[in-house]
Order: sequence, then C-alpha cells, then structure tokens
Amino acid sequence: ATGNWGDQKKAASAKAGVSQVLNRYTYASTLSHLRRTNTPVGRDGKLAKPRQLHNSHWGLVCPAETPEGQACGLVKNLSLMCYVSVGSDASPIIDFMSQRNMQLLEEYDQNQNPEATKVFVNGVWVGVHSQAQQLVSVVQELRRNGTLSYEMSLIRDIRDREFKIFTDAGRVMRPLFVVENGPSKPNRNELVFNREISNRLVREQ
Repeated sequence: ATGNWGDQKKAASAKAGVSQVLNRYTYASTLSHLRRTNTPVGRDGKLAKPRQLHNSHWGLVCPAETPEGQACGLVKNLSLMCYVSVGSDASPIIDFMSQRNMQLLEEYDQNQNPEATKVFVNGVWVGVHSQAQQLVSVVQELRRNGTLSYEMSLIRDIRDREFKIFTDAGRVMRPLFVVENGPSKPNRNELVFNREISNRLVREQ
C-alpha cells in the first residue's frame, strides 16, 4: 500500500499520504502521529506565511512541535490539552430554549420585536429571543453543571445581536478557566511598574 489515493496514471490528480501506517514506536509517538495536521502546500515553495502560526491558533496548535527541513511549519501538531469535538444532538437545546420564551423563526414578527437577538444553532437560524443576556446565562450554567454537553460552544455577539450555539463534530477546542466575580485589577489602564516600585527595588539592592 502506497497511501496514494486517486488514479495512479494521472499523477497530478492523485493525493499522496492520505492513508499512513500508524507510528507505534512509543505511546508518545502514537499520540503525536494521531494529532498531526498537514497543510496541503507544495514543500518546495519558500513562502513563509503558510509555515507560520495564525493568531487564532493560540492554545490549539503547538508552536514547538514541527519537523525540520522542507516540511517545517507545514506539518503541525495539536497542543497538549487540545481536543476535537465528537458532537451531540442539537434538538434538546432547541426545545429547552423554546420553553424559555424563544420565538421560533416561523412565529417571529419583525415589526413587533425588531430589537430581538437572533439565535443560531450549528449555523441555522432557529429563532429569536428578547432577553439574550438571561438566556445566555442560563445555558452557560447548564453547561457548567453538566446538564448540557461540555463540548457545546456558546458565542454571544452583542453588536450584531446574535447568539450562536455549536454542537457539531470536528471543532478544535481547548480548556479554559472560568473566573466569576474575580477581583478587579487595581492598576487598570496604568503601568504596573512605576517609579515608586523602581525606587523600592533600588533601595533593596
């Protein structure tokens, strides 16, 4: 088996390396091989942009683990605690929001409530809600206590008045710490390292 897919007589249309022999040297090498990503760009090109990490890769793609040579930066690996969502059924969350005063799209009259927030589930506009902040807080609380799947992504766009929920498979995700009622920074909009701290350090030396 070569791992090449497509008509072998037409080399241009054939894709190389689609199927690979799983690396079983060590447990760590097996995990690394399973979490590898490949950028379909020619290895001979000298463009630096495809080899660099994008800002949106923060916490998702490892900035250190990449091979040397021509594949440097084109073959990347997922970060340590990063994972890919398995996906779950979206109908329970739609039914729940319908019971929490969400108007379904078929029942919505724009003239009566033009300022309502649109609710999207997996990219599909399912309805609108007039009290988006309250709805988002309730859904977040259900996700954090385990009633809803922890893989569910919740995004509220205040400017565009949209509430987006994603439950589909194939989303690259990472863990986050949740800080509620955290202490506000005392030096907001100020330099923390000021002259007073500098003089104190000089005296201590």
